[in-house]
Amino acid sequence: MISILAQERLLGAALGSVFAGAVIFEQRRDIYKTIAQNQPAKSQMKEHIHSKKIEFAHYWNKSVDRIFGPAIQALSSRRW
Repeated sequence: MISILAQERLLGAALGSVFAGAVIFEQRRDIYKTIAQNQPAKSQMKEHIHSKKIEFAHYWNKSVDRIFGPAIQALSSRRW
């Protein structure tokens, strides 16, 4: 059988571990909650990125049309 002193030490270590785990869990939960409140929602970020991609594609197409437009007109006038 285990001595009373060893039992008390084991009980103290177990209760201390549970208490420390609960404190750490609460702190992490509070940290994640404040981060979530300060950041925009992911759907808003996705919409913003999607609109930036569309805007980039629009400018890309306009620049390609300006650069290769005369070449395409020249080739089409030659019946290529």
